[in-house]
Amino acid sequence: MGVILIGMPGIEKRFARYPQLYSRIGFAHEYKPLTPDELTAVLSNRLPAGNVADDGGIGHTTAIATIVRMTGGNFRLVDRLVTQIERIQKLNKLDGLTPEVVDAARQALLIGH
Repeated sequence: MGVILIGMPGIEKRFARYPQLYSRIGFAHEYKPLTPDELTAVLSNRLPAGNVADDGGIGHTTAIATIVRMTGGNFRLVDRLVTQIERIQKLNKLDGLTPEVVDAARQALLIGH
């Protein structure tokens, strides 16, 4: 049975303290943060613009840029933030993505500025 362990950078060095476990690790791979272009593509797919608001989509574009800036390409953080954004949109019956929704999600997750 294959098992994938995902953790913080350097986790394979911590496993080295446990020789019986460490000897069974096939390889370790470090995932780099997403570039702003990659992250924008992921976010545009997961949070589509839908009906363009009166602002011509500027609010959606600003919200995406805010998420890119706040997360720095950390995919785990992006996933948590987007999940919280979707929750806020569902609870408040909001269709569009706005910087205010992103900020509310950030505050709920206690993510720094």
